[in-house]
Parts: sequence; C-alpha cells; structure tokens
Amino acid sequence: MATLMQKLARLWHHRWSEGQVDRTFPPEVLLRLERAVTTSESLHTGQIRLCVEGGLPYSYIWRGASARERAVALFGKLRIWDTEHNNGVLIYLLLADHAIEIIADRAAARAVAQSTWDALVQEMQQSFQNHAYADGMERTLQRVSGLLAEHFPRDTHSARTPAADALPDAPVVQGRFFKDR
Repeated sequence: MATLMQKLARLWHHRWSEGQVDRTFPPEVLLRLERAVTTSESLHTGQIRLCVEGGLPYSYIWRGASARERAVALFGKLRIWDTEHNNGVLIYLLLADHAIEIIADRAAARAVAQSTWDALVQEMQQSFQNHAYADGMERTLQRVSGLLAEHFPRDTHSARTPAADALPDAPVVQGRFFKDR
C-alpha cells in the first residue's frame, strides 16, 4: 500500500501533467483526430472514441487505481459499451503515467485477438517515446479502423445515418465533455 508521501507525490505529478495535454494535443490536432474518426466510421459499423487525460482524478490517485481501471470506467461513462453492434473501441492515453489502453467491446474483442490490441499499444508507445503523440494516435486510429472495417464492414449502399453514428467523434480531453466525481 502506498504511503501518504507516495500518494501526494503521485497527485502532484498527475496535476502537473494536466498542463501537458493542451501542448501535446492542441486544438488543430484534436480537430484532425475528430475528422479521422468521422472518416474511419464511414468504413465500418464500429464506434471509436479517443480519450486523452493529463492525470487521473483525485479519487483514482488516492486509492492507487491504474490507467486500465480509468479506461474501463471511461468506456462505460462514454457509453462505448452501448453501441448497436457491441463493436466500440476506446483508445485511451494517460500522459502522467505514459499509459495507453485500448478497450474493445464484446464483439470487437471476440473478432480481434488480444495480442493484436497489445501490438497496437506497443506501436503507439514507440511513437510516443519519439514525442510523436498526434501521429501515433492517428496511426493507431487508422489501424483500429482497418480492423473494424475488416470484421464489421459498413454496407456501402446505405448512407451513414445519425443512428449509425451513435457516439461523438471528437476526442475527449481531460474530462471536458463530462464531469467526474
């Protein structure tokens, strides 16, 4: 169990890391990523959400929660589990811990081996080690899109309807789109 000093140090580190988000993912990069999600979802029936956080909320830090726990919680909060075909995917980045998580809903997890998701995380980590955050996120988005298009192709004869695009395409950044308790 973490000591009080370890918890406070982690808390300080996570709060400091929140300032990195806007420098790492400025508005023009977020817009580019949003457009990439929109384009991606025209190829398949899946729903992709991107989420970037500088640091974990206080409650997560205090109880020693991991980036994986946070990603799973956001998967639920952002309603990625609630898509028509159960093939939503969350790509989550926690800057403070240099952690990347890809959470796939039931159908996507059955269709794509966990080793494939793990390989995508490894590729993304290599990009991030070179400080190519936007490029790494975009490449991973394209790879996830390719997997979803392979396993869940969109009927090219039907238009993409609002019902088919069940989730927003804009990346979630530091809880801007929801309040966290």
